[in-house]
Amino acid sequence: MNREFQQIRWDETTESDCRQLVRMWAVEDLGRQHDWTTLALVGPETRGAADVVAGQTGVVAGLPAARVALDEMDTDVSWVARVEDGKVVEEGDHLAQITGSARDLLTVERLLLNLIGRLSGIATLTRQFVNRVAGATACIYDTRKTTPGWRRLEKYAVTCGGGRNHRTGLFDAILVKDNHLAVGSSDKVPLSPAAAVHGVRRFLQEGPPEVQRQDLIVEIEVDTLAQLKDVLAAAPDIILLDNMSVEQLRQAVAMRNAASPQTQLEASGGARLETVRSIAETGVDRISVGSLTHSAGSLDVRMDWKS
Repeated sequence: MNREFQQIRWDETTESDCRQLVRMWAVEDLGRQHDWTTLALVGPETRGAADVVAGQTGVVAGLPAARVALDEMDTDVSWVARVEDGKVVEEGDHLAQITGSARDLLTVERLLLNLIGRLSGIATLTRQFVNRVAGATACIYDTRKTTPGWRRLEKYAVTCGGGRNHRTGLFDAILVKDNHLAVGSSDKVPLSPAAAVHGVRRFLQEGPPEVQRQDLIVEIEVDTLAQLKDVLAAAPDIILLDNMSVEQLRQAVAMRNAASPQTQLEASGGARLETVRSIAETGVDRISVGSLTHSAGSLDVRMDWKS
């Protein structure tokens, strides 16, 4: 049975992270003061209504986060979503309707558009990668290359786009990287990949009780076929193949199938929309793509006011 990392959904933890971010965004935009332009021009009793509209085709993400932002900022605003996260929308489609205090609407407008645009951009790029590998066995995964503070929201957006989440943080999986091997054991002798996996297994069995209670995935990074051959005998859950060519990936799959078929292979490093299909066709199980979160542009989203 294939092991899987925690997949981020919209739940209490994601909402809690969102609320913490909203407090920071509010300070960033209001400077612990007020929206002086709006207070100068708009009366306190003025009501308003607007539609949140897609300015281009894409995949929506972040609508629950917008509702939380309005609540956390204690606005007098009603939010009604017209679509669900994960839906493909076209230019001009209405994503939500908001009504209430005109002062509050004007104050939160940019915050809401930044939020929805950013998350929808990630979901849109993810869907493009997912579509490129349709029919292959490989799945698209994100990485920890996320905007500081935004990780859970950005990983949630990846799932809205049809991608899958790699580990959330350092706490919920074992991933032995090349620097772990280079630092080595207590006597500073570099570790072989197999020795590292065996050491991790011992730690998980004999380490602190809080570690023993967790069923952590064990993954290790290799960057040569020689390292792969060494570590296959240790049968980790996942082997990350770092920056290997398509031909090397094909050889890696053949070696895995012969020596440890239950171990999954993850291709990592430089996957682009133009190359991801050829990577998927090598037979790897996972393709991790850092650009899903660190290079996605924002989806064009606007607020159209009603007269």
